[in-house]
Amino acid sequence: MSSDLRLGPLLGSGRTADVYALDDEADEAWVLRRYRDGYGDAPAEAAVMEYVRGHGYPVPRVRPTHKRTDLMMERLSGPTMLQALADGLIGPRDAGATLARLLRDLHALPPRVSTDPTARVLHLDLHPDNVMLTPTGPRVIDWTNSEEGPPGLDWGISAVILAQVAVGDDPLGEPAGALLAALLDGNERAITEEGLAEARRRRAANVTMTTREVEVLGDAEELIRGLLY
Repeated sequence: MSSDLRLGPLLGSGRTADVYALDDEADEAWVLRRYRDGYGDAPAEAAVMEYVRGHGYPVPRVRPTHKRTDLMMERLSGPTMLQALADGLIGPRDAGATLARLLRDLHALPPRVSTDPTARVLHLDLHPDNVMLTPTGPRVIDWTNSEEGPPGLDWGISAVILAQVAVGDDPLGEPAGALLAALLDGNERAITEEGLAEARRRRAANVTMTTREVEVLGDAEELIRGLLY
């Protein structure tokens, strides 16, 4: 991939990266995800995405750029699940059931590098803003946090993220609570004590968290436990 990519309009920004269109007809079917401030490892992320896609998991195609900060990704059409929720295009229960299915399907794949037979590929940031609802079905994006390990950690991370929104000051708090309940209905007892504790620890240590998001972690865990037990 050439290093002289001509960037087009900024399509979106997250906590650690920006996504650009490409100003070249040959590349119009692709976007560039560029990490900021030293975040990300694009070649490692691309390797995970290609691995799970090779096993039939719904992720965008990727192309190498040979730069740690840059990931070339298939340009997808359709809203994020978060936007679809805000626009009333999908209900919280359906969204939660979809997230649960995506987690179950991911954890059905064999590990890519681990020799531990109980380990699985983990996304570790699966929430409505990281699922694109395309005409051919949901696609999972943003694999920068991916690791291999116990599935309970992946379920715990997703649950804590949703619970933080549900108990916080976000206008989507109420639908986030319903979405969380649907996710937990489909967890098949996959959330473990160890996974939930580690999920809370990681969220507290996450430097992209706001002070308020860290403050509500106790209430978030209490909500999850109330729905589980």
